[in-house]
Amino acid sequence: MLVGRRFGDKMVRTQLKMMRMTIFSHIIMAIVLLLLSGCLNGTASEKPAQPKHPNSVQREPKTFVYECSDAFSFVARIENNTAWLFLPRKTLSLPKVPLGSGAKFSDNMSTFWAKGDTAILDYNNASYRNCINNRKEAIWEHAKLNGVDFRATGNEPGWYLEIRNRASILFVGDYGNLRAEFPAPEPLVDQHRRETIYQTHSDGKNLKVVIEDRPCRDSMSGEAFATMVRVKLNQKRYQGCGRALH
Repeated sequence: MLVGRRFGDKMVRTQLKMMRMTIFSHIIMAIVLLLLSGCLNGTASEKPAQPKHPNSVQREPKTFVYECSDAFSFVARIENNTAWLFLPRKTLSLPKVPLGSGAKFSDNMSTFWAKGDTAILDYNNASYRNCINNRKEAIWEHAKLNGVDFRATGNEPGWYLEIRNRASILFVGDYGNLRAEFPAPEPLVDQHRRETIYQTHSDGKNLKVVIEDRPCRDSMSGEAFATMVRVKLNQKRYQGCGRALH
């Protein structure tokens, strides 16, 4: 009886030992899984989020004024993968097609190639070549297509002004080193003096713009404009020429 009891106690101790080892191994496995999970989560959180549609990045539109042979000219506005062509009697929207050099847009009836400041247009059974971008005019067209209603520019130091009616007035001066934006108020119109006056302020800056209905010539290029423009930003004064875009 004593031998049997000792044998039974030994079996019980062995089973208890095995149970403890099993429980211990399960605990170790659980800890390992938790550690691995933490590492994986930490690694994933450090990776930057990838855009769902990497090809859908919006690019700043570009505007060109092409002057071609035979006195033909047109405006081109390139927005992402579409070229808008504003022709004398029609507006075209052409999708981009693959091309090794430059940019090509076509709807199989009209085709527009552009590279740098040069372009070729095949449209309405005619081919317009030697089209060169007029950079100075392109600046004004770009502003117009961006919703600017009136634009003015001046020299020494170089500056420009853009007015969006009932929205904003942007002044960029000192060759781009100074930039200030203001809310656009309802202008005061003096019919007798033929003047339109804007007075506004923002962030401690005061702006007064006087648009006078009389001929003006650019002090450097000699280009003619329909209006003379005077600007006063705080105590500094500027004078130049401008024109309405809409």
